[in-house]
Order: sequence, then C-alpha cells, then structure tokens
Amino acid sequence: MRHCVSAEERLLITLRFLARGNSFSSLHFEFHMRTSTIDGIVRANCATIWLQLRASMLPQPTRQQWLQIAHGFLERAQFPNCIGALEGKHIRVKKLLNLGSQFYNYKKFFSVVLLALVDTSYRFIIVDMGAYGSSADARIFRASRMSRWLERNQLDIPQPAPLPGFAEPPVPFVIVGDEGFALSPHLMRHFPRRGLDDKRRTFNYRLSRARRFVECALGILASKWRVFLSANQLASKNVNTVIKACVVLHNFIRMYEATQDEDALAFTEQDQGEPSQIVRAGLAGLRVRELFSDYFASPASYFPFPSQQSSCGEN
Repeated sequence: MRHCVSAEERLLITLRFLARGNSFSSLHFEFHMRTSTIDGIVRANCATIWLQLRASMLPQPTRQQWLQIAHGFLERAQFPNCIGALEGKHIRVKKLLNLGSQFYNYKKFFSVVLLALVDTSYRFIIVDMGAYGSSADARIFRASRMSRWLERNQLDIPQPAPLPGFAEPPVPFVIVGDEGFALSPHLMRHFPRRGLDDKRRTFNYRLSRARRFVECALGILASKWRVFLSANQLASKNVNTVIKACVVLHNFIRMYEATQDEDALAFTEQDQGEPSQIVRAGLAGLRVRELFSDYFASPASYFPFPSQQSSCGEN
C-alpha cells in the first residue's frame, strides 16, 4: 500500500497552488500525484484554512473597532466618518460546457465577484463572494448580507456624529464606493463627472483618496496569491472555497508579516469598475453627500496637499 500524504505535504501543495497559481497538471509532475488527488487536497485544505482562521482574521467589528477604522480614514485619507472602502473584483473561473451565461461578464470572460470592504491597513473587514460575473455592483451589493446588515442596523455602527471642526449637524458613518454602487445614507459615491463645480470636484477627490485603499488591497491580494491571475482550476461551485482561504490568509499576512514594501504593489491591472449606470439616488443619500461636500469646501477640512505620494503608499 502506498503511503498516505502527510499534513505538511498537503499544506505545501495547497500553498503552492494558491501562491503560484500552478495548474493541477504541473503539480502532478512536481508531487507525483493524480490530479484528482491534488484537487481534493486543495479543496479540503482551503475549507480548513477558512474554518480555522475566520473567527480571528475576519471577525465582525465592534463599535470601538469601527471608530478606529474611521480614525484611520481621517488620518490617511482626510475623509471623516468613513468606516470602509467598498469594491467588487471579478475572479476568473474555468470555462466549462455547463457553465451558464450568467458567469460571462462585460470584460469578456467567465467570473464570479468578490465584494470586499477594506480598512486603511489593506485588511478585509467584510467580504461577500460568489455573485455571477454578469451582475452589476449595485445589484450584488443590494443582494448581499452586508447590505441587509446595514439596513437592519446589525453591524453595531456608531451613531451619527458631527464632522471634525463642525458642531452640527451629526453625519452618519459611511462606506465609500465608485459609480457602480447606488447612493444611500450609508454609502457615498462620486458626483457625476459632467458639470462639476469646485465643491463637488473636491468631494470626488476626497472620496477617491479613501477608495484607493480597497483598490490597493485587491491588488495586493492578486499579487500575493497568483491563483487569481489566471482562470481558476476549480469548478465554479468550488471557487468560493479558494477565495475564502486567500482572504483570511491575506489578513493573516497583513496582521503579522506586512512590510512597507507591499505598499508599492500598486494595482497593476486595476479594475475600472463596471460601465457607469444611472442609478436613482434617494433623497437621504443626496443630503448626506451634500453635508460632506459642504464640509470639504470649508476651512475646517483643509489639509496640506502632499508634494509626492504613491497610489498605495503612505501619505
């Protein structure tokens, strides 16, 4: 009888697959195992990594932690009352005969979408994955658990607070996203690009400064775990297992082994977002955005413009 595969070798195979993006065929020649055996090892180990690290690497933030995240955005992006940057990333999946057209996205490849909320340390706060690649960001977010938690006030987000230097009115804590998301009292997006005055242009600039953290985090994720740079070897129903494992491993590395060198890993193939859509904004969301616009146009929010800065580096 042949010897069983040791735990160390199973972990090595899994990390080799995730970090280098090797195909099962190449791993077959490296480890002298059947591709079906490697497939089972990768799926089982990714599920185990998620179960063991989820509680410690991706916990639901407390109210005090939300305030710390907001302080990070104020210090590094000069955007107050911000508790995260939101973005969707298309993860390639292998084309199969029975793969439906709902996986085919506007970029002309098959994918599922990773919806990520990120802080200023490039760590994932909340993730939602598995949505069809053909779906728009606004639709994905509306159907996600994150959106339901926000609507039902189940995330323990702090109560609205005045912006720094302003005594009133209190402003809700918000998430920042691009034009692909619908404006709401808890999610800010850019003003339309046409007919911008100085006040709205300033708001768009500040929001872009806050949004860059999620773009950089997704870029670091793809650079560190190169399995995302090519079509995934697993079937579409198993891709979520790989994504979950990489997300918690990303947070683990950012927490214990992150270096300033990683900040230079700017998004080499940045997602430009889905084609802009006209999404009707609610009056409450419009009022909150105007409050931020008025604040950014006031002397209370002034900060010296940095002479040089990288897109993903320190300010």
